[in-house]
Amino acid sequence: MIIHITSEEQFNEAIAGKKALVDFFATWCGPCSMLAPTIDKIAYERGDMNILKVDVDDHPEIAKRFNVVSIPTLILFDPGQAPKVQIGFLPEAALRKFIGI
Repeated sequence: MIIHITSEEQFNEAIAGKKALVDFFATWCGPCSMLAPTIDKIAYERGDMNILKVDVDDHPEIAKRFNVVSIPTLILFDPGQAPKVQIGFLPEAALRKFIGI
């Protein structure tokens, strides 16, 4: 399921104790637009994880909290593990490997 983040509270609830992939993006970012269809495809396939879209222009406070300085930035939250960070565009196979699927 894709969750378009509208508040920090919503963000916190969506990552709490769940496997979640967070896509920090901007509408004007070319590599972000190239990555979006692959993220949508994975979201359709995977009902067991939340996929969050955070527009850094709309929510700079969330981006700052996670030290996002370049986009796209992906952060994978998996309960019991340290968050994994990937900066930049990934082809589908590499994105699947990053997520662990």
